[in-house]
This record gives sequence, C-alpha cells and structure tokens, in this order.
Amino acid sequence: MNMGATILVAEDEPLMRERLLEMLAQSWPEARVVLVAENGNDAWDGFLEHEPDVAFLDIRMPGLSGLEVAERIGTMAHVVFVTAYDQYAVDAFDAGAVDYLLKPVQRERLERAVARLQAKLAQQVAQTPADGAAMGELLRHLKSALPGMRQERTRWIRASVGRQVRVIDVDEVLFFQSDTRYTRIVLRDYEALVRTPLKDLLSTLDPERFWQIHRATVVNVNAIQAAERLDAERMQVLVKGSEEKLPVSRTFVHLFRE
Repeated sequence: MNMGATILVAEDEPLMRERLLEMLAQSWPEARVVLVAENGNDAWDGFLEHEPDVAFLDIRMPGLSGLEVAERIGTMAHVVFVTAYDQYAVDAFDAGAVDYLLKPVQRERLERAVARLQAKLAQQVAQTPADGAAMGELLRHLKSALPGMRQERTRWIRASVGRQVRVIDVDEVLFFQSDTRYTRIVLRDYEALVRTPLKDLLSTLDPERFWQIHRATVVNVNAIQAAERLDAERMQVLVKGSEEKLPVSRTFVHLFRE
C-alpha cells in the first residue's frame, strides 16, 4: 500500500508554516511536499504545475484566499483547511465536505486528518461531483460568514501600448496570456503588456466572467466563440475578434463539457 502522496502547503505565517511542515514530516513521512506557498496566487499556480494529491490551505492569505483556491481545485485534490476561526469552522466543517485544522495546529488533530487522507488515498477514493457540490455549499457559507473574505474586482487596467499608457476596461479584453515576465492583454484592435504576472492578475478578476483555461491563459467568457475538440483529451478555444486558437489544458476541459 503506497502512501507516498504529494502535498501542497499554503500558509502565509512563517512560524505556522514551519510548524505545519515539521509536523507533517513526522506524521506522514512517506508523503512528499511538492510546493510550499506563502500566498494564494502562488498556491494555485503551483497546484496547476504539480497537481498534488492533497492541499493544506490557510483560509486567509494574500491574493487568492484559501477558499478561492479550494474553489478552483474543486474535486481535483483532497483539501484540508487551516483556520483560526474556531467555533464557526467547527460548525461548518463538521458537515464533512472537507477536513480542517485549527490554529495552532495540534499534533494529535493533524494525525487524525492524515489518517483520514491515507484511508481515502489507499482506497483510491476520488472526489465526486457530490463532494464538489458539498464543498461549494460550504465555501459559500464560509465566504458570507467570515469577515473580510469578499474581494474587490478589477475594472480597469493601465497598460503600455507603444509610447502610450492606456486605461483598459477589462470587459473589452478578449484574453490574458503569460508572456515571460509580462502579461499580454489582447483586445479586438490592439494588444498591450503589463508587468503584473498573470497569477497575480487572476486573483483580481471576476471568476464568473474570466475563465482560466490554461496555466498561461485566462479568457473572457463573453469572447468565447466555440470550444473545439482536437482529440480525446485536448481542446482549443476560438475567440471572437481574434484569429488565435487558445489551447485548453486537461485541468480545465471540464468547463466545456455539455
């Protein structure tokens, strides 16, 4: 029975992060931590790169919150929240959608969480659509109840276009794409570059209107003309007002299922 699970840890408090990593090494020595993130943006970007089996997420982090990262993960991994919100967390998480650890993390409580994760992984128990629906309901409750979890969304972006600095209405953007140290912003009539990394820009965009379809690409839903299947696992998106065809990574193919 292989318990060599891969783990992502996202925690912005250095002492809490080191404590959790140390306790995980003792409680689950067979597991391998593939990414340690100090904010939600790096956590989500790293999740797409490493595709870990388990994610330990602090609820409140800079950039994307742990709740927002969990929404994006959906049923692709088992999630354990790390939270300082005592009573409400106990009431909400006891519904069983995901596990949780209260700060400061206690070794006995972590060991119970690890045992549950090991049992699920040993039985190859994947997250199901029902699990995803339960987590979605939990996240909605937590977002509405916990203070300061709602984030302002970007409406305008200042970007360089030749010698000009333009103020771009995000509604007019067709898609965003990573371009080495910059983010490329493509509109119908022109394109622009900003120094803000895509993973940071993503945390300020409305996820209902801007879909991430690849680690390097975020598309305006209103600009999607069609999603085209290339083979059993690959798709690409055709965009109104652009001749470019945008690849859809395996992680995001579910967005286009009927």
